Amino acid sequence: MNMRKKRILLVLPILFFLGFFSSVSAQLTQTVRGVVVDAESQYPLIGVNVIVLDSDPLVGSVTDEKGKYRLKGVKIGRRSIKFTSIGYKDVVLDDIIVTSGKEVIIKVKMDETVTAMDEVVIVAKKSGEPINEMAVISAREFSVYETEKYAGSRGDPARMAKSYPGVLSSDDSRNDIVIRGNTPLGVLWRLEGINIPNPNHFSIPGTGGGPVTILNNKFLANSDFFTAAFPAEYSNGIAGVFDLKMRSGNNETYEGSAQFGFLGTELMAEGPISKKKGSSFLAMYKYSTVSIFNSLGINIGTTSNPKYQDAAFRLNFPFKKGGNLAIFAIGGDSRVPIIISTQKDTSLTELYGDNDRDQYFGSRMGLIGLSYTKPLNRNTFIKAVFSASHQRVDAKHDKIVRDGSSGVFVVDTLISILDYKFRDNKYSAYLSLNKKFNRKLSFKAGLNFDFYDSKYIDSVRVVTLKNDNTAVKDISPWRIRWKATGNPMLIQPYIQFKYKATEKLTLTGGVTSNIFTIGENSNSPIEPRFGLSYQFDRKQKFNLGLGLHSQTLAPYLYYFDKNLDFKRELSPYNKDLGLLKSLHVVVGYERYLGKNIRFKAETYYQYLYDLPIAAEGKSAYSLLNSGSGFSRFFPDKLKSAGTGRNYGIDLTIEKGFSHGYFIMMSGSLFDSKYKGSDGILRNSSFNGRFATNFLGGKEFKIGSRQTINLGVKVAWTGGRRYGEIDLEASNREQEIVYTDEHYNEYQFKDYFRTDLKIAYKLNTKKFTHEIAIDISNLFDTKNVLNHGFVAGRADPRIEQLQLGRLPIFYYRFDF
Repeated sequence: MNMRKKRILLVLPILFFLGFFSSVSAQLTQTVRGVVVDAESQYPLIGVNVIVLDSDPLVGSVTDEKGKYRLKGVKIGRRSIKFTSIGYKDVVLDDIIVTSGKEVIIKVKMDETVTAMDEVVIVAKKSGEPINEMAVISAREFSVYETEKYAGSRGDPARMAKSYPGVLSSDDSRNDIVIRGNTPLGVLWRLEGINIPNPNHFSIPGTGGGPVTILNNKFLANSDFFTAAFPAEYSNGIAGVFDLKMRSGNNETYEGSAQFGFLGTELMAEGPISKKKGSSFLAMYKYSTVSIFNSLGINIGTTSNPKYQDAAFRLNFPFKKGGNLAIFAIGGDSRVPIIISTQKDTSLTELYGDNDRDQYFGSRMGLIGLSYTKPLNRNTFIKAVFSASHQRVDAKHDKIVRDGSSGVFVVDTLISILDYKFRDNKYSAYLSLNKKFNRKLSFKAGLNFDFYDSKYIDSVRVVTLKNDNTAVKDISPWRIRWKATGNPMLIQPYIQFKYKATEKLTLTGGVTSNIFTIGENSNSPIEPRFGLSYQFDRKQKFNLGLGLHSQTLAPYLYYFDKNLDFKRELSPYNKDLGLLKSLHVVVGYERYLGKNIRFKAETYYQYLYDLPIAAEGKSAYSLLNSGSGFSRFFPDKLKSAGTGRNYGIDLTIEKGFSHGYFIMMSGSLFDSKYKGSDGILRNSSFNGRFATNFLGGKEFKIGSRQTINLGVKVAWTGGRRYGEIDLEASNREQEIVYTDEHYNEYQFKDYFRTDLKIAYKLNTKKFTHEIAIDISNLFDTKNVLNHGFVAGRADPRIEQLQLGRLPIFYYRFDF
């Protein structure tokens, strides 16, 4: 090859790179549009001024007769948008991500002022304040973007919430929400107003979380998260609420997204059905790719190959005069075979199962719904939602017996010891009416209704091994623990109001009730709720919340009978149980220390009562300690006589994104205790005593179209609780059983974890590319999860560790 050709070949890549870089250097813009409505009546607001702050030249718009606005030529990047209208409080939305790949569509709710005088100085509503107009304390709006920008969140709303004050982060393998020492069972999940089943893959009956979420931030809209004293419309939860909203697809332009990463391959499409009528569709699908990385030797906490898939869609049809009809659905299916019998090294621990059996586990969850909304006039708004949901969990276990005489562990035989299928179908309705009487007083009333169609079947038998655990001594007959069907109803009426006494003072109140038809005692009395917010000045605010809350048990818990045989059907075994109850008192103070820096403090007290405890004898057991992990809870005869209490303080300093970075620091001190049937005040299983989080992020711009984002999260919390081992019971049950005498008296070492996220984003004329890696447990800290059981040892306990360093990456492009 001559020198001329070599020079050409050398120069071509350089010219290509320079050409590519120059092609991505020109400034790109995007359209930001949406609708502005009154917060209480949902009626479209005309003449609202909308401007992009710090835009040069100024980019602005005014809403039309349908409340719609359109901002053209908004430069890509992070933007702040301000909405102003005479007679309404200003709204400022910060940290809006504008990319070239997708239009930004935002629905904005504005609160009317008490007086119509435009000279009254009103504090603007900022990003992060709750969407629900009745919420005054322990509530926060979270954006879809927050599920991505927080390191360690994995796009999961539940894992994101673990970054908030008062929420513990102490189990890497699951996304259970432990709020202020409460059981994860106390969290209510809602979608479009409907109470929904556990929205996680590999969900276990009687728990509130799972390893991987079915929810996807690609179809969620901004939503609310509550940690205490929530308004009356939220019933059947004693700890917290996730009130999720589903967004509609783009009704003007076809758009799509594709993503490949550690947690799955995802495809999403949206666009208009009829541009003339404004109807749209949105659809997405995800299939797991975890098995690929498992085969590469990356430790994901299990040697099995979990497989899962989930999907969602929404069809949206707007009508004349503001009416809207939507058909929506979400669902997921997950399967995991945990095969221990083929392992030669029996010292390996399995976070997601037991080490003495092969386990075949599957779960399924799905929901389809129909939603209709309409503003009847400028002051009245109605919403009706109807849905059908399905949840199924099934499992089969085969006991492993090994021959250890040669020192080499070889499978001898597999004996079936468990087979169960739990199914819950549910048919739900949600009806609500919003009425705005005047500038000061608004009212909301509604009804939640659930009809259950449940079926439970569970069979088990016990294999007794010889003393050396290498041969079978005895196999018991099959015993049925569940063989039941049930059709209870849950009825939840509510009424609530909001009264703006002055521009500074706002009062909220309401009542609700839980009526569960499974038993005579499963009804709650009237549950009052009250809130107060007083704005001292532009920078300071005082908040107060009070409320009585109740909750049903997981339906399957009512049907257990340890004495059931093949000869008879089962009536509800614990049908006389009442509802779980919790009284919340919360006091809060907020102060802005600067334009984008907010300090927030909340102190709280929760008294829990009517908790299920052992009906006979003296025991440390309480249902308050259940709700997490991968094992079902097997109730004996219970009574609603237990008590508990949580109290503490949460402190937060948060700097919103500005000058290229954001910071959030939070600290919580709390104490969580309970009493079982023995009357002794003990630590609850979730009493870590303290929790601290530090989150930060920094954006580096490379030209006008490229950015690199660095995010970090540091979590430090008190360790999990444990007690003294009951050796005889542990050997009999082949799992760790603690004595009542010192139950939850001891604590593992503190939990400490650092997560790091690095993301590179490139905007081109029609596409947005993003490559990111989210490294969980960056320093491979050896945190203890719990005690595992190892047979044949004087002390059968072994400390099972949490996940080690886990890199989670994805590549996504939007178009």
